[in-house]
Amino acid sequence: MPLLIQNRRIERPGSTVDLFARYPHLQENARVFRSTPVVDVDPKCLLYIQQREFAATTPADNSVAVLGSDDATTCHLVLVRHTGSGAACLAHCDGSSTWSEVPLIVKAVTSLSKDPAKEGRLELHLVGGFDDESKTSHKLSLNLLSAFQRQKEDIHLETCCITGINIKTGEVFPASFPHKGPAEELRSARTFTGGQMADIYDSKKGVVKIGPCKWSPNLDISFWLSQDDDTILKYLSTSPTAEPPHFVQHIKSTIQFLLEHPSSDSVFPGGQPQHYRRTEQGDWENVNQT
Repeated sequence: MPLLIQNRRIERPGSTVDLFARYPHLQENARVFRSTPVVDVDPKCLLYIQQREFAATTPADNSVAVLGSDDATTCHLVLVRHTGSGAACLAHCDGSSTWSEVPLIVKAVTSLSKDPAKEGRLELHLVGGFDDESKTSHKLSLNLLSAFQRQKEDIHLETCCITGINIKTGEVFPASFPHKGPAEELRSARTFTGGQMADIYDSKKGVVKIGPCKWSPNLDISFWLSQDDDTILKYLSTSPTAEPPHFVQHIKSTIQFLLEHPSSDSVFPGGQPQHYRRTEQGDWENVNQT
């Protein structure tokens, strides 16, 4: 079934310039969105989505009210929401496996909606990237649009600028996230060592699940801890001129975590995942699952 804009089927655009030329309201919506004041999200109601992660939930969730993500330079943030059930899925895509990731995102929403075809419609919100020299962002934008066009469901492209969604109200808004847990360094290590897109949240249980994943000792990465910011940006970023101020420290923290845990077996004993549940105080705590 087609990807639609204003209830009309669209053909794959040849470029993002072409897309905005055909549908100028998307550019205007993005301008309005960018002018909206940034909201500091309370970590007690937030589930933060890192690169190569996605999570889906519904308004009935008592543990998570806001799904959020940021730091999408060449990456894209992808939100699919069903207007009837209110179920929503937020993903942080980097182009590593777009064609297999998009069906997972759509399924995550439809599986939480009783009758997606009758009770409402699927809406797509897409943002991210910039005009980088290698055109990485441009390629990812077009690949995402094409991948959504290939889905069997009708999907309506609504906006092209998001960073957070309030699950209770369906509001999409720009946001900042001072806390990016649970297990921020562990999740970053999973991606740094080649982990693919992963569903990290069970909304019915209110549990965040990380791993298990595999990595082997690699003492050579300690080299990066002694390098200056420019060197790290040049070699470890796809967008050195556009990274946020905390990028280098984030990379160093991830490398330090891997050096302190040289084998993934120490983090996932017995090959079991790590689970986190929201406490009554609103913090995430590690819990044992039976």
